[in-house]
Amino acid sequence: MKSLSFQPFPNFETDRLFLRRMNTADLEAIFALKSSAEVAAFQDRPLHLDTTETAAYMDKMNAGIDSNASIFWVLALKETDECIGTVCLWNFSNDGDRADLGYELLPAFQGAGYMREAVERVLDYGFGALSLQAIDGVTHRDNASSVRVLEKLDFHLNSDFVDGDEIMYTIKKRS
Repeated sequence: MKSLSFQPFPNFETDRLFLRRMNTADLEAIFALKSSAEVAAFQDRPLHLDTTETAAYMDKMNAGIDSNASIFWVLALKETDECIGTVCLWNFSNDGDRADLGYELLPAFQGAGYMREAVERVLDYGFGALSLQAIDGVTHRDNASSVRVLEKLDFHLNSDFVDGDEIMYTIKKRS
């Protein structure tokens, strides 16, 4: 198995965003993500009812980074450092050649290309620094916005994956 290391933490900059590690100043924005029925509409997860739940979630995500089990970034606007969403690579295969992609974006920022911008940078990191061979994105078949993000980034529908209403898109490392 390939050894993964997320130390030092890989911060990134895009045209409009900083991708950085989550910190306590992000609590209210992460709570807004995790308590939004609109954000969770296509996910099978309970909404957070208070910031205590969100703080525990943030601790769990940061522990995953510290143990090199997953990597989780906040999407922060460059102009204000305001957290508007998250993106992660997780569920790494045993051989370290494959990972799952996850992401969430506050509704007020959807449709403006922020997620595509962030995921492009995460793909570069995954295929470059981590030497992944494939990255999978699982989404609900009715989540048109998520499907659009994946298709615009050249992910292809993985017809071998069947899990209720969820579908998987895969992108492979180009030689």
